[in-house]
Amino acid sequence: MNQVKIKVGPRHYTINCGPGDEEKVLKFGTLIDENYAKLGTARAPQESDNLVFAALFMADELDEARKAITDTKAELAEARLETQRAKDDAANALHEAKSQIDEDKEKSGGKKAELRAEIETLRKAEERARRENAALKADIAELQERARHQHDLFGGPAEDAALSEAMAEKLEAIAARVEATASELEGSARTA
Repeated sequence: MNQVKIKVGPRHYTINCGPGDEEKVLKFGTLIDENYAKLGTARAPQESDNLVFAALFMADELDEARKAITDTKAELAEARLETQRAKDDAANALHEAKSQIDEDKEKSGGKKAELRAEIETLRKAEERARRENAALKADIAELQERARHQHDLFGGPAEDAALSEAMAEKLEAIAARVEATASELEGSARTA
């Protein structure tokens, strides 16, 4: 067991802590002292009352941080829904485009101009999907960054960060599939 000396207000305290926890105890001591200093000249005659007020300041900050984490989780859930909708829309648009191209090929073997126009439409759709994908990735990165900075005394929401990173990887895979499909369509149009 190690000991660390911290200062809170006018008094010094010796705190026992486990090996490796010294920096954390010093950091917490500084945080308590900062909140104690918020009392200014409104200090109570009993030192224990002042410590209670400092603890209340810290509890308020912790409550605000927890609310921010809850809000961030809600925003992340909404971003996941938007990502899924965008993924579904892209898959449906691609399926519809493929179906339309197949139908057009069956109806007319030599309408290359129509196929080129369809490919151009798909290129535009792909570009829109890429922009939406990039915007969603930026939103996820922002939410991850905000979640990293919102934490309680015992750590941060590592599960949300891992989930967001997995979602970002899936979005990249979807974008790669959209690009591959567009390339296939271009190849089909050239051979038609």
